[in-house]
Amino acid sequence: LGRCQGSPRSKRTALSSRLRCSLVFPGDGPFSSSSSVTSARVAVNGVHLHYLRTGEGEHAVLLLPGMLGSGETDFGPQIEALNKKLFTVVAWDPRGYGRSRPPDRDFPRGFFERDAEDAIGLMKTLKFKKVSLLGWSDGGITALTAAAGYPSYVSKMVIWGANAYVTDQDERIYQGIRDVSKWSERTRKPLEALYGFDYFARTCEKWVDGIVQFKHLPEGNICRHLLPLVQCPTLIVHGEKDPLVPRFHADYIHEHVRGSRLHLMPEGKHNLHLRFADEFNKLAEDFLCNSVPENM
Repeated sequence: LGRCQGSPRSKRTALSSRLRCSLVFPGDGPFSSSSSVTSARVAVNGVHLHYLRTGEGEHAVLLLPGMLGSGETDFGPQIEALNKKLFTVVAWDPRGYGRSRPPDRDFPRGFFERDAEDAIGLMKTLKFKKVSLLGWSDGGITALTAAAGYPSYVSKMVIWGANAYVTDQDERIYQGIRDVSKWSERTRKPLEALYGFDYFARTCEKWVDGIVQFKHLPEGNICRHLLPLVQCPTLIVHGEKDPLVPRFHADYIHEHVRGSRLHLMPEGKHNLHLRFADEFNKLAEDFLCNSVPENM
């Protein structure tokens, strides 16, 4: 984790680091023997979605990963350490990511809505009556979309590294990582191991096109219009040293999600839940259990 926190040499390196930093547990068996984690696939909306499940608590929590991520690669410290007596934790792989393949990943204009429907469909298929969402980066956008679309089903939500729209600045960063052959070997290798180079390279290009398409909509809209529809208690966590998502994105979501809270982590970067896992886990647990975190 520590190696992921160095200062990026460029915006391209900064964004690609979100991928390197997410893959903190390469290979199989990332969890300790003391942790009981179930791995399974289930049919949802015409595809087979892979998920990890741990814990026996009454409060169901779904972990939503970021770009090219999976439950296993993006949320190791949360799967390992979130309170298993209070929570039942499910970490999923969105369609086309991780082990939820086939199908190959694609990015139509409604891919966040599709992911939201898949995520909620998964939890309903697993017979959870309600769920709280923890969404990172693209997973945070999916969480916002799901909370707006299923207000009676989503209990609470914690998001970080998310944005509701795309700016010119964002597009420049995204275009800088289109060609993965220009990434450092250190950055590429974990993703090549997970996906194979061809799928990794092809999917990254498709992701760039998929996210940039929103910039050409009015106000670069991804989910601006959905924020006023979010009814659940929402905690927005922002790392003040995040090189990928500027503070104004967190502020905008905070201003437009009614009653939301914004918590700043002065040393946090994009992968704050990995680099500062203990602090993040306590913050999330306190929020989910109705305690008000300090310095909110």
